[in-house]
Amino acid sequence: MTNSTIPTDAHHRRTVRLVFAALMLVMLLASLSQTVLSTALPTIVGSLDGADHIAWVMTAYLLGMTVTMPIYGRLGDRLGRKPLLLLAITLFSIGSLVGALAQDMSVLIAARAVQGLGGGGLMVLSQAAIADVVPARERGKYMGILGAVFGLSSVAGPLLGGWFTEGPGWRWTFWINVPLGIVAFVAVVLLLQKPVVERAKTRVDHLGMALLAIATSALILGATWGGHQYDWDSPQIISLAVVTVVGAIAFVFAERRAQEPVMPLSLFRDRNFNLTTVGVIILGVCMFGSLSYLPTYLQMSVGVDATHAGLMMIPMMGGMLVTSIVVGQAVSRTGRYRWFPILGAVVTGLGLLLLSTIDIGDSRWQIEGSLLVLGIGIGLGMQVLTLIVQNSFSHRIVGTATAANNYFRQVGGTLGAAAVGSIFTSRLTDSLSRQLPETGASGGGSSSLTPDSVAQLPQALHDIVVGAYNDALMPIFLWLAPFTLVSAAVLWFVHEKPLRHTIEAARKDESIGEQTLDAAEAMTGAER
Repeated sequence: MTNSTIPTDAHHRRTVRLVFAALMLVMLLASLSQTVLSTALPTIVGSLDGADHIAWVMTAYLLGMTVTMPIYGRLGDRLGRKPLLLLAITLFSIGSLVGALAQDMSVLIAARAVQGLGGGGLMVLSQAAIADVVPARERGKYMGILGAVFGLSSVAGPLLGGWFTEGPGWRWTFWINVPLGIVAFVAVVLLLQKPVVERAKTRVDHLGMALLAIATSALILGATWGGHQYDWDSPQIISLAVVTVVGAIAFVFAERRAQEPVMPLSLFRDRNFNLTTVGVIILGVCMFGSLSYLPTYLQMSVGVDATHAGLMMIPMMGGMLVTSIVVGQAVSRTGRYRWFPILGAVVTGLGLLLLSTIDIGDSRWQIEGSLLVLGIGIGLGMQVLTLIVQNSFSHRIVGTATAANNYFRQVGGTLGAAAVGSIFTSRLTDSLSRQLPETGASGGGSSSLTPDSVAQLPQALHDIVVGAYNDALMPIFLWLAPFTLVSAAVLWFVHEKPLRHTIEAARKDESIGEQTLDAAEAMTGAER
């Protein structure tokens, strides 16, 4: 092969590295925001007297991110990724600024939602933009590094959150994003190029976007409120379930009629896309469901401060970081990738199973060893699943496909965080209301418990609170573990398509993707 087909010249490599550095910073912004509050969260909700709404601080961000992912992906394919990335960075930075100034839980939750509206673009567009400059065969090592960035943020976030909480204050978990956002904005302006080809006319699927937002929001609200704020058989939860189903059905009909659907139904004609969709949903449930509340558990039950809670997460980060990079290099070198997500699902299940056995008084190495196994499992499969999806479609819709993949992972993540948060909060509140007097938390009741206040409780009350946190959270990991085996079984049937060696090869395949999409549009047009 010649240099005309494989871009190996020094100028191209330097350009790719600069672009990739900018995209890594963008990914770091998005991923840090999902983890930096984890160790600071007990102090935040205690200082704002909002422990009853603890799940919403995490869920609001995930909800905003999830709803916007397909929109960013589709518009990025049509309008170019650069202007949308700048918009996403701006929204994210505004949300961070509002969060830093928040004086009550309602403003804080609103700020997290605005952060999520920008975070959806940061996550999707940073991955899709890699496909613009790196062929699929070489993309594995870049996707592996992006996965390592996510792994790094999973520990750097809690560490920063703990350090800020114990030092200048928890508000710096938001302030830190403002200068980072400015740097990312400038980097994207200077380094990311406009698309080579832009469509002259783009018809935005407003109806599809609205229906997608309605259905997704109803689903997440139902998962968040069910069993906690409202009974599962209450009129509120039943109504949200009806809205979810009706909204999803209406969305499918709207996409069948849309000329440029936000999520083309032709994506679901690809077997690998369907199989990886199931895989990423389960991965999202297990990953976000477990990571969202582990730092809180470590502070409340193990008795470590916020910084040490972050340090105890390092084995998980190390497992994700090393495994993600090694797997990415292996995929780029060999072109083989099918077995990695299957093995990852099995190892993730083992990590969850080990976590479920943790009890009060167990040594820290048992906790850290379980987290190491969990991190290795996540690192084995997370970015490979995105690569499988990107390699299954033409370059013309790679952003849409990437966004759909991330959307379903975030749906799983949001459901996982919401469900685990709902069950955890409900079990914890019930346990403490039965055992802990309202005056046991310095007069503020169980909703005002913080790590410091728990440490100052009399021994009898301290043991009740610590035991309640352990009994409320650990069994949930056992319930999550079997889902990973379902994921492994589904991913077994993934077809290992050859990875394209050049960007040009991907673009040559666009005629196939365009014919598929045009045929689908012609069929829906005839139906109309």
